[in-house]
Amino acid sequence: MPFKPILVVAGEPNSIFLELFFKSLKFKKFKSPIILIVSKSVLIKQMNKLKFNYEIRILDKQNLINKKLDNKKINLINIDYNSKKIFNKISFKTNPYITKSFDIALQLIEDKVSNKLINGPISKKHFLKKKFLGITEYLAHQTKQKNYAMLIYNKKLSVCPITTHLPIKLVSKNINKTLIVNKIKLINTFYKKYLKKKPNIATTGLNPHCESISKINEDTTIIKSSIKKLKNENIKISGPYPADTIFLKNNRNKFDVIVGMYHDQVLTPIKTLYEYDAINITLGLKFIRISPDHGPNQKMMGKNISNPLSLIRALEFLDN
Repeated sequence: MPFKPILVVAGEPNSIFLELFFKSLKFKKFKSPIILIVSKSVLIKQMNKLKFNYEIRILDKQNLINKKLDNKKINLINIDYNSKKIFNKISFKTNPYITKSFDIALQLIEDKVSNKLINGPISKKHFLKKKFLGITEYLAHQTKQKNYAMLIYNKKLSVCPITTHLPIKLVSKNINKTLIVNKIKLINTFYKKYLKKKPNIATTGLNPHCESISKINEDTTIIKSSIKKLKNENIKISGPYPADTIFLKNNRNKFDVIVGMYHDQVLTPIKTLYEYDAINITLGLKFIRISPDHGPNQKMMGKNISNPLSLIRALEFLDN
C-alpha cells in the first residue's frame, strides 16, 4: 500500500517555518510524499535567501489523483496570493492567504487525498482575531468537531492542558467534569489506537498543593470526581497531584501523560524538559493534525540558525 501524503500548510508567510522545512528535508528522507501548501514566490524567495536548492513540482488535483509522488522535488500546491504589501510583515493582510491555505488542505482531506496535516505557525493576534483561542480551536470549528484536545507529545512524556489559551482569571470558570472526562478519554483512545498502549495518566490539581482557602475547592468537587468516573471506565488515571512536584523526575517517570488544568501549568515544564523535542497534536479530529511547537518568530527570519527538531519530529510521527 502506498503511503498517504503529508499535507503541510506553511502558515504565516513571515515566519521561520520554511527555513525549518528546508532543513527537515535535508536532515532525513521521508517515505510519505510531502505536499507543501504555500505561495511559490514566497517559497523561492526564502529558498534563495537561505541558500537552499530544491527543485519544485507544481501540483494540481489531477497530479494528486493519477501521479505517484516522491520527495525528490518539493511537491507544491501554489497559493497564488502574492503582493509585497502582504508579505513584508505579520499583519491582518495575510489572513486571506492563510485561510485559503487551510481551506485547500481541509478539502484535500475531505477528498481523502490525505489524513495527515502539519501546519506552520500563525499569529493568533492577527489571524484568529480573538474568534478562536488557537489553531486547535480553529480547525475543530472548521471541521465541526466539538470534542477535541491539545496534546503536547514526546515519546517519554506528554502533557495536555484542559483549558488552552485562556487568561488565568477565566480558568476556574471554564473547568468542569464533562470537559475533563472527555479530553482524557480522547487521550486514552489516541494512545491505544496510534501508539498501541494503554497510557498511565496523571492529573494536576488546579490550586497550589490541591488546597483552597475558598469555600469551593475545585480539586475535590470537580477533578477528583472526574478521576473516579474515568477509573470506573477502566482508564488508568490518578491524581490530582500538586503541579509543583508532579514533574520531578521520580514522579513524572511513572506516567505517559500529565494532564493540567491550564496552559502554562503543563507547557512550561514540558518545554523546559524537552525544548524543541515535542509536537502539538490535536486529538478528536477525523485526521491527525500536528503543529511544530514554536511560533512565527519573524525576528529570526533569514538568519538560518533556527532549530528544526520539532518539525522533524512531526514529519517522523506521520511518516507511515
